[in-house]
Amino acid sequence: MAEKTAIVTGASRGIGRAIALELAGKGYKVILNYCGSKQAAEEICAAGGQAKAVQCDVSDYIACETFISNIIKEEGRIDVLVNNAGITRDGLLMKMSEEDFDAVINTNLKGCFHCMRFVSRQMLKQRSGRIIKLSSAASKAGVIGLTKTAAKELASRGITVNAIAPGFINTEMTEVLSDAVKEGARGQIPLGHFGRPEDVAKAAAFLA
Repeated sequence: MAEKTAIVTGASRGIGRAIALELAGKGYKVILNYCGSKQAAEEICAAGGQAKAVQCDVSDYIACETFISNIIKEEGRIDVLVNNAGITRDGLLMKMSEEDFDAVINTNLKGCFHCMRFVSRQMLKQRSGRIIKLSSAASKAGVIGLTKTAAKELASRGITVNAIAPGFINTEMTEVLSDAVKEGARGQIPLGHFGRPEDVAKAAAFLA
């Protein structure tokens, strides 16, 4: 296929890393947004693909504007945005601090808005684009509403907006949970096993 550019946020590990690798395997030039490790970008390049890692805090409006505008200047287009970046501050309602609640909303929900806000102008110029969001945790429920609204607004210009809502996926983020919690979650899954990051990555590649 003609060279296309995809941005994947939160691509250091887990689902984001798997999505970046999957899209690179499909021929996309992948821009990996990360806070931790650049290893996934190095893996893609070592395998003959095209990738670049750029550090950016998606909860920061100005940082996202700079991040996206630089990509447009360098690449000339953005074909796919995968809003994957997310954090957890799990806890009981009565024990959760306002700071923890705000941190989750700022990354998981506002982070989606920030990135979508700045890629949409370029996609409108192109009259094409794919925006994909990950909406798994309860804190990301707002992402569903954002997805529906944006999908209606942008569809007539050839831009699709979708959300993927994974179940329990085996990642570093879920590895820290106790065996009791894992077994409890497994008991609620009809197939009796957890998903893999690659399963979600293939769904994202389909939507892209």
